[in-house]
Amino acid sequence: MQGQYSCAWASDPTAPHAVRDTQDGHGRQHTGLPQEGRLALKALIETDFSNLTLFARGKVRDVYVAGDNLLMVATDRISAFDHVLGTGIPGKGKILTQLSLFWFDQLSYIVPNHLLSASPLDYPEEAWPYRETLRDRSMLVRRAEMYPVECVARGYLAGSGWKDYKATGSICGIDIRPGLWESERLPEPIFTPATKSQQGAHDENISFDHMVELVGGEVAEKLRELTLALYSQAAGHAERCGILLADTKFEFGAIDGTILLADEVLTPDSSRFWDATRHHPGRAQASYDKQFVRDYLENIGWNKQAPAPHLSELVVKQTQEKYLEAFRLLTGRTCALQG
Repeated sequence: MQGQYSCAWASDPTAPHAVRDTQDGHGRQHTGLPQEGRLALKALIETDFSNLTLFARGKVRDVYVAGDNLLMVATDRISAFDHVLGTGIPGKGKILTQLSLFWFDQLSYIVPNHLLSASPLDYPEEAWPYRETLRDRSMLVRRAEMYPVECVARGYLAGSGWKDYKATGSICGIDIRPGLWESERLPEPIFTPATKSQQGAHDENISFDHMVELVGGEVAEKLRELTLALYSQAAGHAERCGILLADTKFEFGAIDGTILLADEVLTPDSSRFWDATRHHPGRAQASYDKQFVRDYLENIGWNKQAPAPHLSELVVKQTQEKYLEAFRLLTGRTCALQG
């Protein structure tokens, strides 16, 4: 179903501050983040829908069984360095969902996706009591058999790709010409698969040959082809909007042999979005993604071990603003996440 994304929501300005990990009677756990001069939008940290069967709880999404399908709910949790942090980003799950819906619509001509509906009115009756919570942050999707790899496309030297290049002159076994700077555009986009981590484990870059061992040669070739086609189309759109898509990861599944694009797509959680007007190779870049949070955690000296730290109110506010700006630039629309 196409054209479902909608971004017109706001918090209740009369709502009191919430206390972390307290439920509100609608299967929701919130954090309250007081901000100067106004009440805060609440962050949805975890859902607890007693009428539904929990299928999986990931770093960000809670997934429930919905008959033969699945109901994916994007919370406001944020993770970094393979840990879920102690503070949520208010409205983040809505931004991720609405941006994914935008991209599902834009890219459906390249590959079909798992989306059935993003309207709670179309969900099973068991989910109706939670419609207020589900609105704008959930998707009813087909249950696909997921491939055990993350399909990463890179157009610029950044992150683990930059570290690999500095050490070996290659990225995931792909030779790259020498002399490139950090954050420089690659001669052409490359495909670098990774294993999917379990909760708390690290994603690991793997070679294409290793991917072939996991999914088979024909599927591996097709996933590489689709990943690079999706990246090319999305990167072109983003650049016209003033954003450089440095890299991104996709997840795919299959139903009856048909490959489907699944999970989230081209969000600030799954991508590096750089400000094109401020791009200067040779250093880290101004971004519209959670690299801002990673940098903060590095600066405070966190050892990347549990328990994960809480974020300051300023970092929460600035992260929310970066996600909202990415949405505005990419879609041409504004989200009203007002407290």
